Amino acid sequence: MLNYRHLHYFWVVTKEGGFARAAERLDMAVQTISAQVRELEKSLGHQLLKPAGRGIALTEAGQAAFARAEEIFQLGQVIADEVREAANGKVARLAVGLSDGISKLAAHALLAPVLATPQLRLVCHEGEVEQLLGELALHHLDVVLAGQAAPRNPNLRLTSERIAESPVEWYGPAALVHKTERDRFPQSLNDLPLLLPTGHSALRSTLDRWFESEGLSPRIVGEFEDSALLAVFAARGLGVFPVSSLGADDIGLMRGLRLLGRSDGVKEEIHAIRSRRGQHHPLVLQLMTAARS
Repeated sequence: MLNYRHLHYFWVVTKEGGFARAAERLDMAVQTISAQVRELEKSLGHQLLKPAGRGIALTEAGQAAFARAEEIFQLGQVIADEVREAANGKVARLAVGLSDGISKLAAHALLAPVLATPQLRLVCHEGEVEQLLGELALHHLDVVLAGQAAPRNPNLRLTSERIAESPVEWYGPAALVHKTERDRFPQSLNDLPLLLPTGHSALRSTLDRWFESEGLSPRIVGEFEDSALLAVFAARGLGVFPVSSLGADDIGLMRGLRLLGRSDGVKEEIHAIRSRRGQHHPLVLQLMTAARS
């Protein structure tokens, strides 16, 4: 059985960069901490720390142990926070995974119906779909919003449902979007600087096919994983950009952006992926019901 107190001493020594600083932080003798770390190494069967000049460094085994210790003690802090919140009153917690390919402006619109929930604690994680699905399967997340359905994998026991299909519109700063450009759309995209989502986005591949079908060869001046950040750079005059009409309401918060046109036949899809436990989460059910309507 792993001795978590020994692991904690090792973690603090590594974080502080040496035994002396760890001893000062823990208010303990250096010899005591050193002995406890040696006990941990003995129980694991591998050396975790090695001398490095006047300090210490992690061995390869130590790096693996420290990575896990970091997760464990960060989780320990989360447990303390959640217990404190639960003791002070009922907390409605919703953990959402946002795949790095979907429009964050659209995601905000989909989450809007639950944002007024009393005592809401919303936790959002962004990452690649595969990573987020793993977190979902481990029940670290309640729902994942992604640009595609969950892959078929009976081991994960996940279900997915398309909850949004939104036309894609183009916006840009007033200095670039004039009546002439709107009248000539989409051909005007050949003459304007474009800001696009990166290749991680399912929307990007759809747009690339649309450019080809329309005979467009646009000049791309920027690529962004975050649609909200993309909109900020557009508002500062860098170029025009696409956004689903679902997220376009938030564009109104950025003064000076104007509608250029709509890409006919191009739509952004958003799928809600849930584990079995997530299917019964009241806030997930509320989110799904609002999206369907």
